[in-house]
Amino acid sequence: MPTDLPLRRALPAPGASVLGRDDLPGQPTSRRFEGARYGNVGVSLFWLETPPGHGPALHEHPYAEVFVVQAGEATFTVQGVQYRVSGGEMVVVPPRCPHRFTNHGPVQLQLIAIHASAQMQQTWLSE
Repeated sequence: MPTDLPLRRALPAPGASVLGRDDLPGQPTSRRFEGARYGNVGVSLFWLETPPGHGPALHEHPYAEVFVVQAGEATFTVQGVQYRVSGGEMVVVPPRCPHRFTNHGPVQLQLIAIHASAQMQQTWLSE
């Protein structure tokens, strides 16, 4: 495991560790974990706290993405179809499927976006 990465603590199992949200690179509203940097873990993720009215632009990935909505409300657009979701729900987006979301609620949207890849690959698309 690379030694230049922040670790809250190493666990006895080789390659195991505990990370806090603030240990991950990114902005206060978006933290990024790429599995390739942590012993070639086979997934990556964004740990997001998105303000009302905000969200990423339309994009796609060559792998599936799973959104776990922890709190708040969002409108997801997946291949042109809109879905309204809230805390306690998940959205599964297949590979190469254009998608985006917007926080449409009055409070911060908390979600984890799991990428089925050790390294993130993202293509931005025009709306």
